[in-house]
Parts: sequence; C-alpha cells; structure tokens
Amino acid sequence: MQLLQYVKLFVLTIDPLARFLLRNRQHVVYFQNRRDRVEMSGTKAAVVFPGQGSQRHGMGKDFYETLAVSRDTFIEASDTLGWDVAAMCFGEDERLNQTEYAQPCVLVTEIAMLRGLRALYGLDPQFFGGHSLGEYTALVAAGVLPLSTVIQIVHVRGRLMQEATPVGIGGMSALVSTDLDVDIILEALRDLPIDVANINSVNQVVISGVTKAMPEAETRIVDSFGSGKPLRFVPLNVSAPFHSRFMSTVENPFEDVLNSVRKVMDSRSASRVTSNFTGGFHSSDTEDVLSKLVSQLSNTVRWKDNMHTLASEADVIYEIGPNRPLREFFRTVGVNCLSLTTLASAQRTFQGN
Repeated sequence: MQLLQYVKLFVLTIDPLARFLLRNRQHVVYFQNRRDRVEMSGTKAAVVFPGQGSQRHGMGKDFYETLAVSRDTFIEASDTLGWDVAAMCFGEDERLNQTEYAQPCVLVTEIAMLRGLRALYGLDPQFFGGHSLGEYTALVAAGVLPLSTVIQIVHVRGRLMQEATPVGIGGMSALVSTDLDVDIILEALRDLPIDVANINSVNQVVISGVTKAMPEAETRIVDSFGSGKPLRFVPLNVSAPFHSRFMSTVENPFEDVLNSVRKVMDSRSASRVTSNFTGGFHSSDTEDVLSKLVSQLSNTVRWKDNMHTLASEADVIYEIGPNRPLREFFRTVGVNCLSLTTLASAQRTFQGN
C-alpha cells in the first residue's frame, strides 16, 4: 500500500493531467462510458476549425496549464519556429493580429485543443474541415501532414499573403442578409477589382479587393437586390484582400513551399478532409491536394458547400478553436454544431454539466 501511495504521489507531481483527472474523477467514468457508447452506436463525428480572425489573447492557456499533451504541442511549435508560441498566444503581444504570426498561433492552439480533447474524452473524429487557415489544421488533425511541417507552411503562407499587396490597398467586407444569391453579387461585381472571397452561409458572403472600389461595389450590390432586401456591410479588420485575384502573385512561391513537403505527406487520409476550393472532400492524390491548396489562396472559400459535405457524412459536428464563428454558419443551413472553445465548454458538452 505504501508503494502504491508513493507511485500515486509521483505521478501527481509530474503530470498535471493526472492531477486534473483525480480532482474530477467523474471525468474518468464519463470518458469510458461515452467512448463505449459512441463506439457501440457507430456515431460518426466531424471536427471543424475556424481560421484567422478567431485569435484572441489567452487562447489555449487552460489546455496548456492542465494537459501535458497540449503543453507539448505548444513546445513543439516553439522549437519549430524559433520563438515562444505560448507567450505570443497568452500575453498581450499585438503581433498576434499580424497575419504571419496569427496563422501559426491559431493552428497550434487548435491542434493543442484537439489533442487535449482526445486525451480527456476520447474524441475520435472521422471527418475534418476548416475555414481558410482552418483547412490546414484539418489536414494535421487527419494525419495528412505533421504539425511541425504545417506550422512552417502557414508561417510562410501568412507572410506571403501579407506581402501580396501593399498595406492599405486592399480590404474585405462581409455582406450580411438573408438568402443571398451569389450570382447576383457576382454580376454586380463583374467589372470591378472586387471578388467574392467567402461564401460562408446563406446569410453571409465576403467580398475582397481594392479598398477604393468597395463603396461602388456596395452600391451596385444594393441596387441589384433592390430596396426591398435589407443588406448590411461589415468591413473586416484585415490588412490585405485575401482569397481574391490579388493573391495570385504569391501562388508560385507558395507552390514551391508545398512541393518541398510532399515527401512527408500522407494523402491517403485527405479524402476525409473538405476542400475550401471545391466544397467537397479532397481526393487521395497528392498532386491534386497540393494544387487545391494553392488555388485556395486566390479563389472563393466555399464554406457553405463544405458544411453540406460534412453534414452529409457526420452524425455530430464539433467546432474546435479559440472562438466560435462556424457554429452560426452551420445553424443557417439547419445543422447543429457544438463549439468547444475552452476546457470548461468541453466539460459542459461531454459531461452535460
């Protein structure tokens, strides 16, 4: 008995996860019961990850402080990039809102959260999706690419996207209404330096392009829909016109980056990950996956189609990230999405309290 007590004390000293579980013994019981119930019922789960813009100071800190597997994820990222990712995420560093830092920080936080939820609750998703940057998180989660590789990819991706246009030249705006007809929007923008960047839901479409052309674009869209349809335009706090023709200048250098990692890529699992470029699942062909990731830079993110694709296969969908923008998008297409943004929200979801 004394030996067992000594071992228990040793484990509690070195492993915060063990401390967490023993303080909350119901976690252990519930984890086993839930895992058995899910496996027996054949429930198919999907996870989705938000992209840039979802970052916030302090994101992932509760996972880092409680779960060794989450903490190790931040450490792995810091070793890969050569700077302290945890400090960037948890402090008040304003660089967190700069594209080249925001993208790796959001991705690392989301993978750290997913790994923690796997350890605590046995979350074992079969399908994966992500919005813009989140598509790269989904590829890591599905085992298509290793985390250390993708961290470097998105760090370069963020820098290239920032450098594609001078700061202040381009911008983005979200069009919010009901039952938006994308064809009407495209026709209104036809000869303007503005593109449809994101089809997020039936109620939100994002346009992207030259900032000076935005007022004309908004006027044309309002006129095209007519006075009977209420429309609201929300300027986005971004420094470049993402997912537009103005990103095409960085496609070639980004393609070189992706080609350099093909040897560590296992595309067999890519068929479980949705493509922002097509709206459907990726194929298992390496060349095809890489090509679609390049195209994603300067083309429309077809998130509404991604949602339909995932909902057609999954019985339950979880959003994992520092914020929960995707839940509302799913709601517009009649699909329930459970958002997990903190350990506390995960406990409420998986334990029902």
